[in-house]
Amino acid sequence: MKELLIVFHSLTGGTKQMAQAVAEGAQQVHEVRTTLLHASQAGPEHLLQASGYVFATPETLATIAGLMKDFFDRSYYPVLGQLNARPYAALICAGSDGTNAAKQLERIATGWRLKRIAPTHIVCTHAQSTEAILANKAIPDHELEHCRELGESFANGLAMGVF
Repeated sequence: MKELLIVFHSLTGGTKQMAQAVAEGAQQVHEVRTTLLHASQAGPEHLLQASGYVFATPETLATIAGLMKDFFDRSYYPVLGQLNARPYAALICAGSDGTNAAKQLERIATGWRLKRIAPTHIVCTHAQSTEAILANKAIPDHELEHCRELGESFANGLAMGVF
């Protein structure tokens, strides 16, 4: 059975909502197993057993969040050369624009020779003050619907052998 692995980190809940929405969409496709893991729980063994990936991270100080970076640091070399051509998608929850975090994540995926199946989806919360940055986030329904559709499309692609 094919598996879609969703690895996320979330400090204020926004990225977690996005990752959960992807999982909800993917779970509509019963031919694909969906695994949702916090970055601190995920590692090389999870990457090796999965058929495709969604990486979801907040942008923190114009980069991917530290715990996502830790996941990639722990996993990068143990799986290098073993994930070539596997599909992936990425989600960024950002306070401003998210482009630097997206570029950083895309460079990691390029090093693993992963195949991007959709443009990186960035949700901008416009949180600029300390209070707004640290506040719990509520991702708009239309953004969560986009994430659900991504999950279902990705899982369908895995099930049909498109990816």
